[in-house]
Amino acid sequence: MYNRRIVPKDFTPPARADGAGFHLRMLTIHDVIKDFDAVIAAAPRLRGLMEPGATWPDGLTLEENLIDLAWHQREFTIGHSFAYTVMNDDETRCLGCCYLNPSDDPAFDAVAFYWARDAAMEPALAAVFRSLIAQFPWAKVAFPGRDQT
Repeated sequence: MYNRRIVPKDFTPPARADGAGFHLRMLTIHDVIKDFDAVIAAAPRLRGLMEPGATWPDGLTLEENLIDLAWHQREFTIGHSFAYTVMNDDETRCLGCCYLNPSDDPAFDAVAFYWARDAAMEPALAAVFRSLIAQFPWAKVAFPGRDQT
């Protein structure tokens, strides 16, 4: 878990952002089955996405995914990080995920990561995610592997 708030105590994070055929909302433990399916479907593209050389999600189990989602949900509620699930309009399928985490680089207020089970969806997801981020009280957000190497 991260050990510090990355937003002021009185800040309310955006609850939802809408795109064409999808929306972003807080990731919770209730998404475990759909999220696990999306992670496994996108596994080859997820390896190393958030940490170069990392092998996640190789070997991920449903139980470990539930633990991860509980961690994300708690972090969201205490303002230490923010994980948004990407769902289709009727919430029958998880299409990806977006993350806002503390930055270790003082030049940035936060770091942002996102992925979609279908790579072709990522430009539309990026646009919606960036519009959601614009609602946070930050001056500069890093997108490692996207805007920054």
